[in-house]
Amino acid sequence: MTIAKIAIWDFDGTLGHRRHGTWAESLLEVLDVQEPGHPWSFPEMFDALATGFPWHAAHAPHPHLCDPDAWWDHITAVITKALTRLGISRPYAAAAATRAAYTDPSMWSLYPQALSVLDQLTALGWKHVLLSNHVPELPALLSALGVDTRFQAVINSAASGYEKPHPQAFRLAKEAASSARRLVMIGDNPEADVAGARHAGIDAIWVRRNQHTDTPDLDAAAHILLDPDLLRSQPHPALHEVPPLSTTTTRPLPIR
Repeated sequence: MTIAKIAIWDFDGTLGHRRHGTWAESLLEVLDVQEPGHPWSFPEMFDALATGFPWHAAHAPHPHLCDPDAWWDHITAVITKALTRLGISRPYAAAAATRAAYTDPSMWSLYPQALSVLDQLTALGWKHVLLSNHVPELPALLSALGVDTRFQAVINSAASGYEKPHPQAFRLAKEAASSARRLVMIGDNPEADVAGARHAGIDAIWVRRNQHTDTPDLDAAAHILLDPDLLRSQPHPALHEVPPLSTTTTRPLPIR
């Protein structure tokens, strides 16, 4: 009897990314259009957006935000408050324009190894589940990138109401992989992906990115998946760490 093998993948920072950066960069792009010559920079914007998003309070379910418009109304309010604190003259206008800017499919790319790794693993008997803290438009982004058909299930926090590392997010992934006898989580976030998976009793591969410009080494992650001895070389739930393809001197975040 063939044992079902399922890889649970994170998306943003693992399989794909917004090429010019995420929330802070997206807002700066909006401001470049709405307020040319504005004085704000990435560090200020990054700090201003450090609270209020659903994943900043992952312990708290948010089923009331599962409607896409409700989710974006919440995000728009959070961004409006942040921009008001910065002294931006038209904070709501910039916040409201963020949805179109952030979800523009032309701004998103898969990492170079993503499709080949998914397809090679599929050919060798693996199935795939996507578990992501993301925006409601994630399915449309996956379709635009041509990767949506690779997954037997997509579990998106904006639709489920549970952000990783909430235990229910991983329970939903287990339910989607109900036939599996081997489950492995692959992700770049040491807390949301790795610690969350291991707390749920799932082996984890940490495809480390020391900086947002680093590229995860998905080929190395696939090598671990395909080597039963490596998967069994640590007590369950195991942790395997994969350094990025482009290395830097920045120390990685610790795993707790």
